[in-house]
Amino acid sequence: MSKKIGLFYGTQTGKTESAAEIIRDEFGGDIVTLHDVSETDASDFDDYEYIIVGCPTWNIGELQSDWEGLYQELDSADFSRKTVAYFGTGDQIGYADNFQDAIGIIEEKIASKGGKTVGYTSIDGYDFNESKAVKNGKFCGLALDEDNQSDLTDDRIKAWVAQLKKEFSL
Repeated sequence: MSKKIGLFYGTQTGKTESAAEIIRDEFGGDIVTLHDVSETDASDFDDYEYIIVGCPTWNIGELQSDWEGLYQELDSADFSRKTVAYFGTGDQIGYADNFQDAIGIIEEKIASKGGKTVGYTSIDGYDFNESKAVKNGKFCGLALDEDNQSDLTDDRIKAWVAQLKKEFSL
């Protein structure tokens, strides 16, 4: 296993795919390989020690449809010895009661399968009521809101990737 990173994303409107591409580019070089979850099965995670998961929260606190399809398959994957970071897109104003729930749902599943979560970020600067992505007072990953705070996305991604480079020991 190399130090390469597998970035697995699902996208409905293209926002999560765009964020995935920005994250890949911010890492630089060819260290990050993008995987559209609609074309992925659980065994694809085996190829990586470092994994980034991207999932928008859809409808009322639900997984995006491609992640929904892969979710049960995650039970067959071994995430022990894997370091995993999460990012999501969501709308903190329109869906204040379940902002970023999807990454919280996936993180809980992968952590239960042995994955080590990194990439926690502050909830400061967001305006929401509840989120399954908040663990111990922080988001369990990077929370992006293209609907209300798109002007902050690039800076948030830059800071998060710098953090991940340290946490992935790159």
